[in-house]
Amino acid sequence: MELKYGDTAFSIELPDGSGGSVIRATPTLPVLSPEEIIKGALDSCTASLAKIRPGERVVIITSDITRYTGSELYLPLLVERLGASGVAQNEITVIIALGIHRKQSEAEHKKILGPLYGKIKVEDHECDDPGKLATIGFTTSGIEVCINRSVAEADHVILTGTVGFHYFAGFGGGRKSVLPGVASRKSCMASHFAVLNPGEGSGKNPRAATGILQGNPVNQAMMEACAMLKPLMILNTVLSPEKRLLAAFAGDWQEAHAAACSYYSKEFSFAIREKGDLVIVSCGGFPKDINLIQAHKSMEYGSKALKDGGVMVLLAECRDGYGNATFFNWFRFAGLEEFESELRKNYEINGQTAYSMLQKALNFRIILVSNLPAEEVKTMGMIPAHDLYAALEMAEEMLPEEYSAYIIPEGGTVLPILRTQKVE
Repeated sequence: MELKYGDTAFSIELPDGSGGSVIRATPTLPVLSPEEIIKGALDSCTASLAKIRPGERVVIITSDITRYTGSELYLPLLVERLGASGVAQNEITVIIALGIHRKQSEAEHKKILGPLYGKIKVEDHECDDPGKLATIGFTTSGIEVCINRSVAEADHVILTGTVGFHYFAGFGGGRKSVLPGVASRKSCMASHFAVLNPGEGSGKNPRAATGILQGNPVNQAMMEACAMLKPLMILNTVLSPEKRLLAAFAGDWQEAHAAACSYYSKEFSFAIREKGDLVIVSCGGFPKDINLIQAHKSMEYGSKALKDGGVMVLLAECRDGYGNATFFNWFRFAGLEEFESELRKNYEINGQTAYSMLQKALNFRIILVSNLPAEEVKTMGMIPAHDLYAALEMAEEMLPEEYSAYIIPEGGTVLPILRTQKVE
């Protein structure tokens, strides 16, 4: 078996008698073409589209280039349906849901819109421009929902994107198009801050976790914000690790998203009888291991198959380093208590990712195969190794004589769950 690392790969076999197995998602491949799948989903939205009256402004929200969704396929088909409902192309605006990400280049706009580029208006969301933002309400927890003014003032809003696991919002897609997708920086930060329990020293809310929606305070804030906007409909895709379109869900923004999450959890969860002593995880190579923030996703999911105190070998090249200029600085805090205290005072989304990483570094023994400086890896509480084989030699010294092991070739796309558990 080959485990990808950057643009290369390592070959590996589980040791005899380890009781190990491979954890991978094997989603059912569709017989229909991507276009047929999308058209089939849109067929259920006739009643929603019929609500649009001539001259009304329609905004379509879609993801930026960092989250491939199949937008170059579904946006033209969606606009075609809008045209059939009497909506002129000059009445449609596509808003790129950047959240707090950078603006997109012209080339990136072309990739996102596909054949629609140059035919309909496209705008990047700006989270820091007060003149382009409008407050539409407050959540029950007191978060100000301040969003893109063009979105807030549109007659109809259609949400599009893709569904996948999210390590503290439960799932991506759906309501995330609004918050954080087209929200102000302050609103984005406040919604992410909900990952922490109220009260100094109370730690992270256990419900703010992968695959959990019910009782998840981050999801709750996002749902409330989306409800204020009252979207006309959503269109969400589900993609394979190779970016193949597997399914599409369209219709009511809550019902269609819930159906997409249910489908995704069934196709991308992997049931295990028990947790292992050793888990070997590859992010899936470049660009999935381009930086440590991206690699954290594979670390998080892979840890679900690992016993407390167990050993994880994580393959993450990290050719672009950490992925954020301030990320490593958070590891000046070696303990969770002082780390959390500072995070509450000066919250950063990347600081929350660093906090989550430190939690795992303290709970497991993580051997990181990467291009990162060895001393910096040690500062983060992990053990540096220059290749897989050196990492496995280190792991052998930490493991009992008889141990159980798992190999996860695509760590960012599959969630191991105990047979006694279920994704909610």
